[in-house]
Amino acid sequence: MTVTMPDQDIRRKELPMLIVGNGTLFTRDAENPMIPDGAVVISGTKIRDVGTKEAMSAAYPDAEFIDAHGGVIMPAFINMHEHIYSAMARGLSIKGYNPKSFLDILDGEWWTIDRHLTLEEDRLSADTTFIELIKSGVTTVFDHHASFGRIRDSLFTIGEEAGKLGVRACLCYEVSDRDGMEKSREAVDENAAWIKYAMEDKSDMLAGMMGMHAQFTISDETFDYAAKMKPGDVGYHIHVAEGIEDLHDCLHKYGKRIIDRLYDRDILGPRTLLGHCIYVNEHEMQLIKDTDTMIVHNPESNMGNAAGCPPTMEQVHHGILTGLGTDGYTHDMIESYKVANILHKHSLCDPNAAWSEVPKMLFENNPVMANRYFKAKLGVLKKDAAGDVIVMRYNPATPLNASNLNSHILFGMTGHDCATTICNGRILMQDFEMKCCDEEKIMVESRRQAGILAESING
Repeated sequence: MTVTMPDQDIRRKELPMLIVGNGTLFTRDAENPMIPDGAVVISGTKIRDVGTKEAMSAAYPDAEFIDAHGGVIMPAFINMHEHIYSAMARGLSIKGYNPKSFLDILDGEWWTIDRHLTLEEDRLSADTTFIELIKSGVTTVFDHHASFGRIRDSLFTIGEEAGKLGVRACLCYEVSDRDGMEKSREAVDENAAWIKYAMEDKSDMLAGMMGMHAQFTISDETFDYAAKMKPGDVGYHIHVAEGIEDLHDCLHKYGKRIIDRLYDRDILGPRTLLGHCIYVNEHEMQLIKDTDTMIVHNPESNMGNAAGCPPTMEQVHHGILTGLGTDGYTHDMIESYKVANILHKHSLCDPNAAWSEVPKMLFENNPVMANRYFKAKLGVLKKDAAGDVIVMRYNPATPLNASNLNSHILFGMTGHDCATTICNGRILMQDFEMKCCDEEKIMVESRRQAGILAESING
């Protein structure tokens, strides 16, 4: 498949210099965390300068001014685990679906949906998800895709839409033996083709991983084939111990715990991302730490699937690089922050839990994790970092400063407060108006196609 990435004309020509100002600037730079009447200057795809609005306007008089209208200017969010393919599940009723366990949820809902997805549905799922991410201030996303109805070219279809809408994306396909070995190999091949394409792309807006579903649907033969076909030193993006059934399967079939099996298959490492990790023990956490493997926590999904509460606080305290995602349950990282905060307080019966750990995951660890795949410095507003800036329309009722910003985000903001989103120096949304696409046209098309999908599933 030939992919148009992102907008070729925009990439060739010089982007206009921008000043985002007239708001409180929070940089996430420890040396210069807050500028009360601040502004950030974006030149091309990178940040050129930060300072007061007055100083930046005087230094760069020809720059286009983006008015924050007194809001909060800060780095854009990163979502470390997303499922674009789930977009058309919203409001979908599946005949006979009455889950009693996590496996029932997988087979009765998600595997049923992904077996019917077409490339057109992949395209619209990507468009609608990217729109919601942009509207929530998310500019970098790590997606884990499945569409067993059409595997080939599915990642390229999503990647093309990421380019059109201007979002930074690391993509992978969910390899699984659940629909037979032929499709399993086709999924590995799709990953390999996409990874090669992303490695050759020079925009620093695309990346690829070898996606895997979960060990209980993956044979040793498939692990071997994936290792053989995986280009370069990219890692794996795999669900781990999301349900207790996954652990029981591994113990029964292989006589070992999941992380031990993955270690034996050479899956672990600094560029591998483990989703969930609910049922892992002390030994496994130490192995994850020793191999510098990453974990991504998805609190709402875990709760919604009644899968259990992972030992995330313990993982963070172990020094494991642990980040935050949404698993497609939402696209709003602030929402995920809110739920993680209360989930671990509730689970540990400790009102002091998660105050520092969860914001560390979201604001510090997510950028570190993403920068294992993207070169431009993410998650911070300072010279030469990525031109990823958002404006939150927020008028605080109490004093706002660098020491209490996280509490204001947690208790005072939602993703829907995001008014302006800039990614890689390109304005994707300004003052709540989408600039990168025709939102209404896409939503009309998506509703029509979702109806076709529902009819296909329910016969």
